[in-house]
Amino acid sequence: MLRKKIGSLEWLEFELLQECAEMRHAVYLRHGGVSEGPYHSLNVGGGTGDNETHINLNRAKIKKHLGCKHLVSGKQVHGICIKRVPLENEECDGLITQEKSAGLLIKHADCQAVIFYDPIEKALGCIHAGWRGNVQNIYAETISKMRHMFGTKPENLLVGISPSLGPCCSQFIHFEKEIPQKFLSFQIRPLYFDLWEMARWQLIEAGVLPHHLEIAPICTCCNPADFYSYRRDKKTGRNATVACINGKC
Repeated sequence: MLRKKIGSLEWLEFELLQECAEMRHAVYLRHGGVSEGPYHSLNVGGGTGDNETHINLNRAKIKKHLGCKHLVSGKQVHGICIKRVPLENEECDGLITQEKSAGLLIKHADCQAVIFYDPIEKALGCIHAGWRGNVQNIYAETISKMRHMFGTKPENLLVGISPSLGPCCSQFIHFEKEIPQKFLSFQIRPLYFDLWEMARWQLIEAGVLPHHLEIAPICTCCNPADFYSYRRDKKTGRNATVACINGKC
């Protein structure tokens, strides 16, 4: 990933998506906002205990940076429901669109924020994939929705997975109840699973080409300076990953 900065605002971009001039995206680090205490500084997560005014100011800064007319986010519930934009703050963990006015916002603190972009049909998807979404295969669900709604072919998709909980910190002490049998091969040592490779396998199984997939090898739990981590801190904020189709977003 590429690290970029303007003033106090810092973000990452996927190298895979650099040639897609018709869309913009950013995985925002926790710098450059106004939140305080455990939410310092660019927290976008409502319901975390942070001051709502601070959250709104942080979101406004992101909106201005990407040039979006508005940001769209769902009520993330660790499921696999995918909704087409526009929507009104509905329960869902994925957003898809062909609109050129919406910045799709995913809130995350250890979970994967995943960007799907179809440069042929000019279709965009952003999803929130915690381990529950991972084992339920929210990736295949997203591809299926984009195929149905926009005519997307999996082999045309470009997919980027944000920094998230790495195999170093993905401990599941009750994995017998939580991780289905088919994923046990991704156990790298007792109680620890590689969620990055689980995601890669599912995406390739769903038809994404290996060279069209970029997974950030950065563990959020191990990097407190840049990322919020629920597993590390419990009381914490949420990073933002946002993508939008230009014209003008």
